[in-house]
Amino acid sequence: MASAAGFPTSSDIYLELEGKKVAVVQSYTARATKSSTAVEAFGEAEPVATIVAQCQYVLELTRLYATDDAIADGINFYDLRDFSLVICKPDRKVIYSGCNWSAITEEGRLGAMVAEQVTVLAQRRMEVAA
Repeated sequence: MASAAGFPTSSDIYLELEGKKVAVVQSYTARATKSSTAVEAFGEAEPVATIVAQCQYVLELTRLYATDDAIADGINFYDLRDFSLVICKPDRKVIYSGCNWSAITEEGRLGAMVAEQVTVLAQRRMEVAA
């Protein structure tokens, strides 16, 4: 649930795997891209059509903290596959699913299960009412 001021807090942004919250995320940046290709026909001065590719979602997650349950289960950020990023907003949830990481940057601190930055590629984006 979003904080009283309406802004997401770290408990409002989290990774979910098989229905369980496995990590909270301090902040994120989401980028959706879509490429298109012009279809040209012989003798035509302009393209006759445009083929639009599927959306690609790239998420930059900053400061991921594994939950106590995930640590007890032996979670390893490097082993995560097919997880979801859930972002709770005041009126809805945004869920990026079919996620896999493409880059992980760590900062070493004794006893901390923290990934500083994780780049994630998501297959789908969906919004549901809160």
